[in-house]
Amino acid sequence: MLSTSFMNGLPPHIAQVICGHRDINTTFGYKAIYPAEAIEAHRAFITRRRQARPSEEYRTPTDGEWDEFLTHFEKRKLSAGTCARAFGTPCIHEHACIRCPMLRPDPAQRSRLEEIRDNLLDRIAEAEREGWAGEAEGLQISLAGARDKLSQITAPRPVNLGIPAFHEITGRQTQPA
Repeated sequence: MLSTSFMNGLPPHIAQVICGHRDINTTFGYKAIYPAEAIEAHRAFITRRRQARPSEEYRTPTDGEWDEFLTHFEKRKLSAGTCARAFGTPCIHEHACIRCPMLRPDPAQRSRLEEIRDNLLDRIAEAEREGWAGEAEGLQISLAGARDKLSQITAPRPVNLGIPAFHEITGRQTQPA
């Protein structure tokens, strides 16, 4: 069914989402898809989308709009990683980035995230000691976020098992009949 969908114009990146594949190459494995086919399928998808939408949406952006777009990506760079939220969308967590699922942690900032986690543990202990239940509850949410970001950095990675070695088989040899 998947290869039939590809042949009927379903873009591979859409099929990837439908199938729940993390890697587009997994989707490509269900049908021999070559890069040129993927590009053509995507171009056909864009053409169909443009035909269905008003043409004024496809104008050249003004200098101000382009600057705003580029500034969006500059503002996505954070101390612990990069914010992956879409252009033109507000921050729903009021810049409490450690809690946000849109934060993509930078592996080089692992020590910073560990420091944040340790600080949160100290602050939770203080809040519990002082009886600040609301503060402790909010800090627990942040702590869960910090642990999640650290687990994203330390997620299991594929292990290179190497190429198997072939050994000469010794023992009895069979004689032709």
